[in-house]
Amino acid sequence: MVFDRVEVKGLVKVYGATRALGGVDATFRAGQVTVIEGPNGSGKSTLLNILAQLVRPSRGEVRYGDTGVRRGSELRSAIGILAHAAMTYPDLSARENLALFARLYEIEHAAKVIDGLVERFEIGRWGERPARTYSRGQLQRLALARALMHSPQLLLLDEPSTGLDVRGVERLVVTVEAERERGAIVVLITHDPELAERLADSVLPLDRGKVAPS
Repeated sequence: MVFDRVEVKGLVKVYGATRALGGVDATFRAGQVTVIEGPNGSGKSTLLNILAQLVRPSRGEVRYGDTGVRRGSELRSAIGILAHAAMTYPDLSARENLALFARLYEIEHAAKVIDGLVERFEIGRWGERPARTYSRGQLQRLALARALMHSPQLLLLDEPSTGLDVRGVERLVVTVEAERERGAIVVLITHDPELAERLADSVLPLDRGKVAPS
């Protein structure tokens, strides 16, 4: 599935007495990196999870391209997400995790794709151990590989530099730039101002669940 933009209109999300989002309007475009900025509790991760269809909004809508609201497995297969949780299986190795997700996404030539990801993210001998033994940085590299394996049209990254060393951050920058060049819609949350400055084509500032004046 290919779409050239994702639009959110009047997006509201309420958890009990807490309003996480209070009427957000935004457009995310193909071939661009949008950085969502804001303090803790401003609604950044809630917005990302709604875009990923992991959370349903209380009100408002999300439109993927020209054909209106879409849901279901076809759309989910066009979305890649790196969230706070790695979304990997702790008792499986890196290759076993990637092989499992390759089956879920029905990836053709899965072995070749996995070999490419292992090389791209420098998943060395440590990747033969169960994922529960990985450092935060190693787990983040596996999670990035998992999020990218199906070449998603919409790539959602929540604090992707967490746990990465200098080399890992540079690899992340190169990866995001390559996804932008491929034509993906990239939405990125980061508290690292240098990373944001290097990657952002546009910035969406949030404050207390609303778009803040820029």
